[in-house]
Amino acid sequence: MAWVFLGLAGVLEIVWAFFMKKSQGFTLFTPSVITIITMVASFALLSVAMRSLPLGTAYTIWTGIGAVGAFVVGIAVLGEAVTPTRIVAAALIVTGIIVMKLSSTH
Repeated sequence: MAWVFLGLAGVLEIVWAFFMKKSQGFTLFTPSVITIITMVASFALLSVAMRSLPLGTAYTIWTGIGAVGAFVVGIAVLGEAVTPTRIVAAALIVTGIIVMKLSSTH
């Protein structure tokens, strides 16, 4: 169950990152509220996952999901640049997430 909580925490990290961008520096009310709520929920789920997962594994995978997810949302929704270097960087992060998961004993 810890892996499910960790995955959900990672997805919520993507959501709060997107809405933080949309909040324009916390100057817009609704995106700011969504950012704060999803941020708290993401941290709460991460903390539940960390009850049984090692710190290094949980935190690395959580940040990796958020980083790659934000990268994809930036391209798909916000029209950010797609370059070979950025794609290679994201692929390396995904590779790191997979290796971290495979190396976990939980």
